[in-house]
Amino acid sequence: MPVGAGDSARAGHPPAEVDGPAVGLAVQFVVLAALGATIGLGPAGWLAGSAYAVVTWLLLSRGLRRSGASMLGAANRVTLARSILVGAVTALVAASFWSPAPVALLVSVAAVALALDWVDGQVARRTGTSTALGARFDMEVDAFLILALSVYLAQSLGAWVLAIGALRYAFVAAARALPWLNAALPHRFSRKTVAALQGIVLAAAGSGLLPGLLAQSTVVLALVLLCWSFGRDVGWLWRARHRYATPAPSR
Repeated sequence: MPVGAGDSARAGHPPAEVDGPAVGLAVQFVVLAALGATIGLGPAGWLAGSAYAVVTWLLLSRGLRRSGASMLGAANRVTLARSILVGAVTALVAASFWSPAPVALLVSVAAVALALDWVDGQVARRTGTSTALGARFDMEVDAFLILALSVYLAQSLGAWVLAIGALRYAFVAAARALPWLNAALPHRFSRKTVAALQGIVLAAAGSGLLPGLLAQSTVVLALVLLCWSFGRDVGWLWRARHRYATPAPSR
């Protein structure tokens, strides 16, 4: 007769741990299957959603191993739920190049993912489970959601919108060649505000509820603020490049 989790614990062995990244991978494919069965994703949607799911699973699993953690904490589970929603947005955006996107669904899913960004931070602080891995995971999910939304909106407003989603990845690429860009930045509330504003503006503009000129003007303003925020940080890092010899993730 097999030994259950309770029997294992009573016998002095810890219960089996749940592999969070693997669960996330499985749930992501369930969500993609549901979207495929109800609205249809097409080959592009399936390919983009599947690639996102597999890459997330691989990177998160590697992150857990490197951090020495055996499982995801409460805050990271919320971030994983956000990541699954971002995977759905990614699939919908990819499918939109071949067939009209279900705008209400796409924007609603993106809005929930954006709202949960506040939740995982609150959970991490209240449970005392803030970690470097959790902060990085949260940041990467945010960045990819903004990239996906900018790709979607570029179809109607123009390729210039892609700068909003690409700017953070350009910064990371530049940091590989210029190590001084990896120094830790001072905390600034304005940086977080500008970053959060990008997703809100892109989702609002993509909803179709804003008149064309207003949507375009709002996105332009968001891009200007983002360039200002990055420019200020790069300027600070340049001035401080000789004072900070130990690199640390900056964004």
